[in-house]
This record gives sequence, C-alpha cells and structure tokens, in this order.
Amino acid sequence: MAATLQHDKDPTMKPLEIKKDVFWVGAVDYVSRDFHGYSLSPQGTTYNAYVVKDQKNVLFDNVKDGFLPTLLCRLSQVLEPEKIDYIVCNHLEPDHAGCLPELVKLCKPEKIYCSPMGKRAMEAHFDITGWPVEVVKTGDSINIGSRDIHFVETRMLHWPDSMVSYIPQDKLLICNDAFGQNIASTERYADEVDRAVLEHAMTEYYHNIVLPFSPIVIKTLDLIAEMKLDIDMLAPDHGLIFRGDDVAWCLNKYREFAEQAWKKRAVIVYDTMWHSTEKMAYSVASGLESEGVPTRIMWLKADHHSSVMTELARSGAVIFGSPTHNNGLLPNVAKMLTYMKGLRPQNKIGGAFGSFGWSGECVKQLTEWIGDMGFEMPVEGVKVKHVPTHASYQECFDMGVAIAKALKEKCGE
Repeated sequence: MAATLQHDKDPTMKPLEIKKDVFWVGAVDYVSRDFHGYSLSPQGTTYNAYVVKDQKNVLFDNVKDGFLPTLLCRLSQVLEPEKIDYIVCNHLEPDHAGCLPELVKLCKPEKIYCSPMGKRAMEAHFDITGWPVEVVKTGDSINIGSRDIHFVETRMLHWPDSMVSYIPQDKLLICNDAFGQNIASTERYADEVDRAVLEHAMTEYYHNIVLPFSPIVIKTLDLIAEMKLDIDMLAPDHGLIFRGDDVAWCLNKYREFAEQAWKKRAVIVYDTMWHSTEKMAYSVASGLESEGVPTRIMWLKADHHSSVMTELARSGAVIFGSPTHNNGLLPNVAKMLTYMKGLRPQNKIGGAFGSFGWSGECVKQLTEWIGDMGFEMPVEGVKVKHVPTHASYQECFDMGVAIAKALKEKCGE
C-alpha cells in the first residue's frame, strides 16, 4: 500500500472541475502506443475518472494499473479518498478498473454499483468477497443528495458489462468507452484541439474498437433520443470531453460511423516479395484515379493494420494484393484479412490481385476472404505469373476502372 499512499497534493497534478462539484481526476498516458494489445495509439491515451461531491461522494471508474498514485493525487485535492461513499463501475476492462481492489481497500465505499454483466466481470477479475456490490440495470437510479444518477446499460459498447451514468441536474453523461479517442494532451475538452485531429482520433478509435457493434450503436443513439436525455456534456473514459454544441456533433459523428454509408474513395492494401504485386497495385490505383476515385496505397510492412482500418473508414472500396506464398497468402495479408473480418465493415466493394511463381492460389484465396466479409466484387481478380507485362498492367488498370465505376454507382454518380 506504500505506493498508493504517495498521493501528496502535488500542484502539478491538478483535478479539473468540469461541472460544479464534478471533477476529472484521471491520468494521461503520454507513452502508450499499443492500445489493448491490437491497435495503435499514436497520440497516447488517457484513463478518465470522475468524482462528484454531494451528500454522497461518488467516484466513476478509475485508471489502469500503475496510474493509481496519479488518480489519488488528483482525487485528494478534491476530497480525501476515504470520503468516497460510492464507486460506480461503468466498465470493468482493466484500463478503467485496474485499480479497483486498491481503491476498495482504501476508500471502504458503502456501495459499488455495476451492471449485471459488470458483476460477472468483477468476479472474474477480482476476489470481491465482502465487497458491497449492488447491481443496477437500465431504468434504475439513485439519489446522492442534490443529484440523481440514472443508469443505462449499453451492452457490447464494447463489452457486455458496459453502461453509462446520466446526471440530469448537470446534463452530464459519463459514458465509459463510448465517444472516446486516444489522445494524450494537456487539453481536456474537444473544443480545445484542432477539429481534424480530433475527428481522425475518433475515426481511428471507432473503426478499430467499436465498428463490429455498429447496429448496437444505432439502437443506443435511438434509445438516448427516445429517453429525451438533456445532455450538454459527454465525459468518456478515453480522450477529450465534449461540451455544448460539440455534444450533438459527436452524437451525429457516431451515427455517421455506424451507418457506414458508401464513400467515393478506395484503399489498396498489399504486401509484396519481389515487387511484382507492388507494381500491380500502382496500376490498379491508376485505373481508379482515371475515373476520379481518390485512392490510397498501403504497404502492410509499413502500415499497421489499425491504420488500414482508419483509412477504410473513408473508403467504399478495398482492394487486396498478395503474391502466393507456400500455397497461400503472405502472412501480413492474412493477418490483415483476419483483423478486418473480425471488425465486420459493411457497404464495401472488394477486389483482388497478385503475382505467383508456381501454384498461384493467392487471388482465389483473396476472393474467398473478400466474399466471406460480404463485400461486392464487380470484377474478377487479376493474377500474374512472375513479372507483370504491358498486357497484365492493362488488366490491373481495367480492374481499377471497373471497381471505380461500380463504386460511383453506389455513391449515386
């Protein structure tokens, strides 16, 4: 416990009052580049926690293991940790509940609130013997003095245990992983940073984490609208807080992400051995370009799979290229396809191309993968033995043209 008690009121670690008697007391992780073990976080991230001072003092979520002293330092400038009455666990993933056992031991809360699935997750992660856990579900609420806290389950956004907490008196929605971004900065509010940077971070976060649950996102946004929640602040557990007019902008942006409308843009994703497949990629891109479809080429030895998904968010077509390797695909391409399939993108046109030396299974396997993801394929893939010729370059160009025309039709052009 020695480490957890080192939380003197360091003036360099200030809490931030985001509403009257509501404080951000989280931690900024400037070093993180590997988010959850599978996605990049090029700008770092934050682990946001919030405390509300009232007749009952409430801590919402906590931080990743290793950041407890930072949390306690900020918290102790608002009130002593021992004065926390309730802990609300909106989400039990380790970056938001990693310090829960230490906090329970230190704060000795009267109650710990979580969703029904949250209790199961809590039991799986920790020994909760003797903990005052109270399960809440959608429609349940508690009073803490001058405020009420309403709970809404948001299962599979993005874990089964996820829920949000709404405080009507403050028009505040504390929303765990929903509406988050991986941004480590000294700014706390979305309106304090460049909008393009913010939108890119939101796109990156959504399309690598939330994308498979897009139908649930739409239902949740509809539920929020039906409940007529008056919200003028969204406080996620990662990244920046949305306030004022940015709340509607953020909600609309999430609906846009979830609806996955057709977009007139393409991305070509490939790996190569002796550059034949790479040369084919450039010819396919030329065909797309000739039809006015902007295209990005991404080489999987240089571009991380999470960066590809961020680009795919802007693209209505994705074309894969790989040479045949050991009767199959190059490992980077197989990994990318596995990752993308799990994220279940919708409304895409696909294409396949590749070179080979002996057996030549690559294009057939790429086509099967693309079909399994539900992408439309308006043209057969192009396969080239050894080195492309003028004729095979023309085939690649023509494939790009055909995909571009099909995509423009989908976009209403």
